[in-house]
Amino acid sequence: MTNANPTPRHTAATGNKAASRRQFMQFGGAAALVYAAQGMQAAVAAEATALAPPSGKQLTLGVASYSFRAFDLDKTLAMSKRSGVTHINMKAMHMPLDAQPEALHAIVAKVAAAGLKLYGAGVIEMSKESQVVQAFEYGKATGLSVLVVSCNPALLPLIEQHVKKFDIRVGIHNHGPGDKRFPSPQSVYEKVQSLDRRVGLCIDIGHTVRVGADLVQSIEKYGDRLYDMHIKDVTEATAKGKCIQLGRGVIDIPGMLRALVKINYPGVLSYEYEAEEKDPLPGLCECVGYTKGVLAAI
Repeated sequence: MTNANPTPRHTAATGNKAASRRQFMQFGGAAALVYAAQGMQAAVAAEATALAPPSGKQLTLGVASYSFRAFDLDKTLAMSKRSGVTHINMKAMHMPLDAQPEALHAIVAKVAAAGLKLYGAGVIEMSKESQVVQAFEYGKATGLSVLVVSCNPALLPLIEQHVKKFDIRVGIHNHGPGDKRFPSPQSVYEKVQSLDRRVGLCIDIGHTVRVGADLVQSIEKYGDRLYDMHIKDVTEATAKGKCIQLGRGVIDIPGMLRALVKINYPGVLSYEYEAEEKDPLPGLCECVGYTKGVLAAI
């Protein structure tokens, strides 16, 4: 998706975004007063305290390697590390599904050498039984904790069997408008709630907002099966919404982060930055910085 850098729309989908921005600015103003009144040492201590989310749970930041789809593995790892994240979810273009175990082990070693934690892979298509089998063998060979998938609902019983066999969680990815299988988090939850608890959701927040679902409510309502997050901002809360840097679009990012802290979200926030395909690093770094700034302010 191309980044048009539009002026954000103010719609119902933005929630309390305007208020959140005012609060963010108020936080900055309050910090400045601390510097003036109490000196640098006290201000630094106050800032360090503010960096911890209210529950004390530190949210883990990662990246979906699809953000670097125009680059090879080495450049992807280097840019991921430079962005300030600690975890990575690999797309098949960087870690092929049909690679031999020896090749997969070499990729895992390369990720570790880059100072990153490989925790998941996807989005992986599961439309046929053979794809289910392949994906779980792939996950076992690479030591993944979660497979992010798009699947045929008819294959859910088979997926559940493999979840039990391999003890690898599955997060079904919602793809928003145009996805006839799983457009929203609710559509996923309704299909998996009776299955093994390791079968759950990967909420893509951009697609969630584009389909008209309530993002914060989705996190709070379906958080017991939330195993991965693809985060981005979008230019509008419709099917026409395009990816943009966090804080420049219509998604209530502070509200999302508060909801994740509230449910004590155990997974990774993976930036899936789809804008600026040929030069994604500056925009991704802006997203990471914005997230850390909001966490400091809330």
